[in-house]
Amino acid sequence: MHKTLRTAFLNAALVTGACFAAFGARAQSTSTQPVTWELQVVRDGQQIDSFSGTTNVGQARTDTHHNKVSNRVGCADQKAGDIDLQRTITISPTNANADGITLAIDAQETLQDDSSRASPSGCKLPPVPRQVSGSHPGLVLKPGEWGQWQIIDSNPSLAYRVRASLGSSTAAQ
Repeated sequence: MHKTLRTAFLNAALVTGACFAAFGARAQSTSTQPVTWELQVVRDGQQIDSFSGTTNVGQARTDTHHNKVSNRVGCADQKAGDIDLQRTITISPTNANADGITLAIDAQETLQDDSSRASPSGCKLPPVPRQVSGSHPGLVLKPGEWGQWQIIDSNPSLAYRVRASLGSSTAAQ
């Protein structure tokens, strides 16, 4: 009886181990697929920034760009302190094959309003920066073709133009 139980247990362990090995091999082959991508930041119809890279399926890449701006304020129109308009983008390919590439995108932006403000006496006030965040869990793209994700519709309009293609396994970062 003990030999039968032990044999049954060993067989179950071998079958379970084979299943995990097969699953691991399938997951590994998918996760090593590199995706080369490009993201353009478009504000009010004009490209203002871009990001690019090669990232394996199942991994993420985060990049931050800084744009320090100075504003003139007060009745004497003097230079005020700098504002860091920071943009952070995280791209994570979640699926990639010849038919389509799916990217998860997270974005955080610091924007500055283009309109000027004034005090009751007519002196210039500094613009108030605003934080914008967005997350797209699965932007599906045809390899090599541009897709778009609209972050803000107006005041200002902000969109991300994105394209991706299958990369070579030696180029992955």
